Amino acid sequence: MTFEDNIPDLHHISDAEAEALCARLRGDLLQIVSQTGGHLGSNLGAVEITVAIHRVFDTSRDRILFDVGHQCYIHKMLTGRREAMKTLRTFGGLAGFPKPSESVHDAFIAGHASDSVSVAVGMAHARTRMGEKYHVLALIGDGALTGGLAYEGLSNAGDSKEPLIVILNDNGMSITKNVGGVAEHLARQRLKPQYLRFKKGYRKLMGKLPGGGHIYRFTHKLKTAIKGTLLPCSMFEEMGFTYLGPVDGHDVRRLTRLLQYAKDIDGPVLLHIRTVKGKGYAPAERNPDRFHGVSRFCLETGEPVQPSKRDFSKAFGEAMCALAEEDERVCAISAAMVPGTGLHDFFERFPERSFDVGIAEGHAVSMAAGMAKQGMLPVFAVYSSFLQRAYDMLVHDVGIQGLHVVFGVDRAGLVGADGETHHGTLDPAFLDTIPGMTVLCPASFAEVSSMLRYALFQCTGPVALRYPRGGEGEYRGDAGPETAILRTGGDLTLVGYGTLINEVLQSATQLAELGIEAEVVKVGRITPFDPTPILDSVRKTGYLLVAEESNASNCIGQRLAADLLLQNIPVKGIALQNLGNRFIPHGTVEQLRELCGLRAEQLTKRAEEVLRHGKKET
Repeated sequence: MTFEDNIPDLHHISDAEAEALCARLRGDLLQIVSQTGGHLGSNLGAVEITVAIHRVFDTSRDRILFDVGHQCYIHKMLTGRREAMKTLRTFGGLAGFPKPSESVHDAFIAGHASDSVSVAVGMAHARTRMGEKYHVLALIGDGALTGGLAYEGLSNAGDSKEPLIVILNDNGMSITKNVGGVAEHLARQRLKPQYLRFKKGYRKLMGKLPGGGHIYRFTHKLKTAIKGTLLPCSMFEEMGFTYLGPVDGHDVRRLTRLLQYAKDIDGPVLLHIRTVKGKGYAPAERNPDRFHGVSRFCLETGEPVQPSKRDFSKAFGEAMCALAEEDERVCAISAAMVPGTGLHDFFERFPERSFDVGIAEGHAVSMAAGMAKQGMLPVFAVYSSFLQRAYDMLVHDVGIQGLHVVFGVDRAGLVGADGETHHGTLDPAFLDTIPGMTVLCPASFAEVSSMLRYALFQCTGPVALRYPRGGEGEYRGDAGPETAILRTGGDLTLVGYGTLINEVLQSATQLAELGIEAEVVKVGRITPFDPTPILDSVRKTGYLLVAEESNASNCIGQRLAADLLLQNIPVKGIALQNLGNRFIPHGTVEQLRELCGLRAEQLTKRAEEVLRHGKKET
């Protein structure tokens, strides 16, 4: 689905018109996100640089890469999607991240951090090899420079000699500020238009004169040596970049001039801009972490429309604090997601046992392995989709040695509005591939607490405790880590785990009203998986329906089907209801469960089909 309509041409607007446009866009952005929710602070900080990019480049041809993609709202508004912004992050509406299927102006999907420079190098190489002409830009920042992949990309980009522009959006979340009056003065002087024109002309002249190349190289080395003693950003030039900055990232006039200059440089350029996260909205400027991602809020006060309720992340954080009081070996690790994973109170109460490593999940896992090897009890709280980036460390640094590291896998299952880049639907499969791994799936707040205690003090080897975004359902029990029969019946076996068990229990109630008695089995530990209680139930009922909020590959249902076959247990009917092998779009969790056939009413119909088909066969 595309949304492009009424795309403005900004190439010929005046500086005054550009400034007025920035003010209008910032106001529109506040109005929109206050109604839809979304990533606010980062977009408020990226207004001027986005407008400047659109003044200089043609985003339908030139490739603009956002890192991370939550800085793209203004870009969407400038590429024909202004009216559609009211559908932001809703089912069938605009995605909260760049999405090429949505617009030709979106060069690459980007929901995770630190990959933009690597992708930019790839696009630049493709352009050169294919003899095409377009510009490649990577807008990186907002914490993305804390990820190791960013430095891999920067190192290769500088060495590649490919013409490309890296815009470093420094909002205080990634790197430290330059210090010292001399450094500030030199930075201002070397960004003046007359200096840039002289530099460009001098390079061109030396290229034409006999021996000019030697003279240019000598003066360039001398200048670099002097500058290196005064400016702390020579790292980028040593990598091979032409470094421009730092410059005020909210000065659209100056940004436009610098981008025009950078556009003509034959080689990699790094433009260092300084921005304020939440710029132009006082509550967001005062509290950028809180306004990074927001639900609907009152524009006048900044307060959420609906007060936040206790959720699984909060329950996890509370359990962590309680267990840390009991054992001084318990420590917490976060990859730049302390509030998001419920660890704020832990970090406040136990600062000496709290470690935020930035957007560096691979490093976090390896660091946790080192802690565990030396006798600590490390708990790494991380979103499921972000843990994907640390699979090699899970295998090599934790799994092979069987180290006792606990993973709080937040946002397991369908997460809603953030969509396919953030759904936690792959971890049941990839965690199961690691020998010695234990994977627990609490379905209530009580089970979060009891299973975390079990993971820390009764398990050995790596343990993952996976729980969803949001609150608990009608099920409030605590069956522990074992498989439990929640409802007995002789007509059909219904299996589920996590909070999806609420849909399964509701379906069983609906089936009972139809005269069908279903036995409901809740799985507490999906790896290692003990199928015995379920197989015993199927021996009795002859029918099986497994509901899972995970992809089909290596799901519990497939494992059960294999066990039934291997043990020669006769089955009259079997159905596996999961997400299939596909990426699920954005929408509310309820809408997405309905899309995948996982609502209670749909499970009831599916159960009826299985029973009806089985009776026909017999």
